[in-house]
Amino acid sequence: MPSNGAYSAGCDAQYLFAEDIFGTNRGHMPRHSKVYRNFAAEYDRLQAERVAAFREFIADVASSAYPEDKHVVKMATAELSAFRAALKGG
Repeated sequence: MPSNGAYSAGCDAQYLFAEDIFGTNRGHMPRHSKVYRNFAAEYDRLQAERVAAFREFIADVASSAYPEDKHVVKMATAELSAFRAALKGG
Protein backbone atom coordinates (compact mmCIF):
# COMPACT_ATOMS: atom_id res chain seq x y z
CA MET A 1 0.00 0.00 0.00
CA PRO A 2 1.47 3.40 -0.97
CA SER A 3 2.06 5.91 1.81
CA ASN A 4 2.52 9.68 1.69
CA GLY A 5 4.57 11.80 4.05
CA ALA A 6 8.13 12.81 4.78
CA TYR A 7 10.57 10.72 2.82
CA SER A 8 11.89 7.72 4.70
CA ALA A 9 12.41 4.02 4.14
CA GLY A 10 8.68 3.39 4.67
CA CYS A 11 7.43 6.26 2.54
CA ASP A 12 6.61 6.26 -1.17
CA ALA A 13 6.06 10.01 -1.71
CA GLN A 14 6.52 13.33 0.03
CA TYR A 15 4.42 16.47 -0.05
CA LEU A 16 6.36 19.47 1.17
CA PHE A 17 5.41 23.04 0.37
CA ALA A 18 7.48 26.21 0.36
CA GLU A 19 5.21 27.63 3.06
CA ASP A 20 6.30 24.79 5.34
CA ILE A 21 10.02 25.27 4.69
CA PHE A 22 9.92 29.09 4.81
CA GLY A 23 7.89 29.29 8.00
CA THR A 24 5.07 31.38 6.58
CA ASN A 25 2.46 29.32 8.41
CA ARG A 26 0.99 30.60 11.63
CA GLY A 27 -0.23 28.07 14.10
CA HIS A 28 -0.15 24.46 13.00
CA MET A 29 3.04 23.24 11.39
CA PRO A 30 2.95 19.87 9.64
CA ARG A 31 4.90 17.34 11.67
CA HIS A 32 6.84 16.21 8.58
CA SER A 33 8.09 19.73 7.92
CA LYS A 34 11.26 21.39 9.09
CA VAL A 35 11.20 25.20 9.16
CA TYR A 36 14.37 26.79 7.78
CA ARG A 37 13.37 30.47 8.01
CA ASN A 38 10.76 32.55 9.82
CA PHE A 39 9.11 34.36 6.92
CA ALA A 40 6.01 35.07 9.01
CA ALA A 41 8.08 37.40 11.21
CA GLU A 42 9.62 39.00 8.12
CA TYR A 43 6.15 39.58 6.62
CA ASP A 44 5.11 41.24 9.90
CA ARG A 45 8.20 43.46 9.79
CA LEU A 46 7.53 44.44 6.17
CA GLN A 47 3.90 45.24 6.95
CA ALA A 48 5.01 47.53 9.78
CA GLU A 49 7.40 49.25 7.32
CA ARG A 50 4.57 49.72 4.79
CA VAL A 51 2.35 51.28 7.44
CA ALA A 52 5.17 53.58 8.59
CA ALA A 53 5.88 54.67 5.00
CA PHE A 54 2.22 55.52 4.37
CA ARG A 55 2.07 57.48 7.64
CA GLU A 56 5.16 59.46 6.62
CA PHE A 57 3.63 60.12 3.20
CA ILE A 58 0.36 61.32 4.74
CA ALA A 59 2.25 63.59 7.15
CA ASP A 60 4.35 65.05 4.31
CA VAL A 61 1.27 65.75 2.19
CA ALA A 62 -0.61 67.28 5.13
CA SER A 63 2.33 69.57 5.98
CA SER A 64 2.98 70.41 2.29
CA ALA A 65 6.47 68.90 2.54
CA TYR A 66 5.46 66.72 -0.43
CA PRO A 67 5.41 67.23 -3.28
CA GLU A 68 8.44 69.46 -3.62
CA ASP A 69 9.05 71.26 -6.89
CA LYS A 70 11.52 68.52 -7.92
CA HIS A 71 8.65 65.99 -7.79
CA VAL A 72 6.35 67.99 -10.07
CA VAL A 73 6.29 67.25 -13.80
CA LYS A 74 5.67 70.50 -15.66
CA MET A 75 3.62 70.77 -18.82
CA ALA A 76 4.11 73.40 -21.49
CA THR A 77 1.31 75.99 -21.54
CA ALA A 78 0.45 75.23 -25.20
CA GLU A 79 0.23 71.52 -24.48
CA LEU A 80 -2.05 72.15 -21.49
CA SER A 81 -4.30 74.37 -23.62
CA ALA A 82 -4.51 71.68 -26.32
CA PHE A 83 -5.36 69.06 -23.70
CA ARG A 84 -8.12 71.21 -22.19
CA ALA A 85 -9.54 71.88 -25.67
CA ALA A 86 -9.55 68.16 -26.42
CA LEU A 87 -11.47 67.51 -23.20
CA LYS A 88 -14.10 69.98 -24.29
CA GLY A 89 -14.41 68.21 -27.62
CA GLY A 90 -12.74 70.82 -29.72
